[in-house]
Amino acid sequence: MYSRINYFFRRSFLIFLFLGVSILLFMTMSGCAKQAKPLPQRPEAVVVQVRPERLVVTTELPGRTSAFLVAEIRPQVNGLIQKRLFTEGSEIKAGQVLYQIDPATFQAAFDKAKANLSAIRSRAGRYREALLDNAVSRQDFDDAEAALKQAEAELETARINLAYTGVVSPISGRIGASSVTEGAIVTAYQAMPLATIQQLDPIYVDIPQSTAELLRLRRSLENGRLNHDGTEQDKVKLILEDGTPYSLEGTLQFQDVTVDPTTGSVILRGIFPNPENVLLPGMFVRAIIIEGVNEQAILVPQQGVSRNPKGEPFALIVDAEDKVQQRMLTLDRAVGNKWLVSSGLNSGDQVIVEGIQKVRPGVSVKVVPFEEKILQPSANTK
Repeated sequence: MYSRINYFFRRSFLIFLFLGVSILLFMTMSGCAKQAKPLPQRPEAVVVQVRPERLVVTTELPGRTSAFLVAEIRPQVNGLIQKRLFTEGSEIKAGQVLYQIDPATFQAAFDKAKANLSAIRSRAGRYREALLDNAVSRQDFDDAEAALKQAEAELETARINLAYTGVVSPISGRIGASSVTEGAIVTAYQAMPLATIQQLDPIYVDIPQSTAELLRLRRSLENGRLNHDGTEQDKVKLILEDGTPYSLEGTLQFQDVTVDPTTGSVILRGIFPNPENVLLPGMFVRAIIIEGVNEQAILVPQQGVSRNPKGEPFALIVDAEDKVQQRMLTLDRAVGNKWLVSSGLNSGDQVIVEGIQKVRPGVSVKVVPFEEKILQPSANTK
């Protein structure tokens, strides 16, 4: 009996001892596991600090080139084309003879008028001497003088018509194709030009600008966001059709005062030097025009600006407590790889440009300046 009781107590003691040791080991392991679990880390946000800067504001507008001078060559007398005295597509000088019209009839008319004038001048001289002796009446003398003036006018007309048989260029420039050949009959001031000459150096660029853009620019100047101090407002640069910049700078000449009702725009005309004839009439170009200077421009990288489902732009910033806030923005235009922000950001704001997908408004983040992020070595760098 005694041995059974003793056995029972020993067995119970061993069971309780085993349970106690198990519980102690479990608690010890749980505590170690809790101590080994890492604390949650704040997400990293790469930021750019907003700093106002001076910005020369430009706008890019489409334009078309047009010749500085255009002359449509037409004959001023009737006749037959004897010779064409130029090469199509060549450079022409002002006063250069382009066509020779058969001068025979005009030379004959000139010779006749010259002979007639000589006879009338002699008669008028005799009448002048006779008038002093009262041998002729005053009326006869006046008639002789009138006939003399008429003969002089007829000779001058004949001389002009004879000169018109040589069709000359009124301007210097490049001539196009001839519409007539030798042997063609032409008439004075005919509707179809014989050829067209265009002066290409300098050359005009006509730039349409919408009235909405004009009003926006005027409001910006009135509100003080832009000023003209320190800028050359009349300077214009060009980008050619293939995307390359034109090497020479032009100037704005004038702005038209009439709005085109079909396009709602006015024409700005610029003039550009064109010594190499790179610009040809009718060529499409893009003109870069200086609008003014924004002394407190706020620019942010484009990757730092997102849009909500309504298409409204916003940026995420980090406040003084390292928490994320959302700011709705008003954008003016793209300037290179940045946005020019009209409103929504202030000087000193820290705009998140990397890690936007990992954060949301109200979350605490670890701030990494964008400049330091650039300087950090890449994981692949050896």
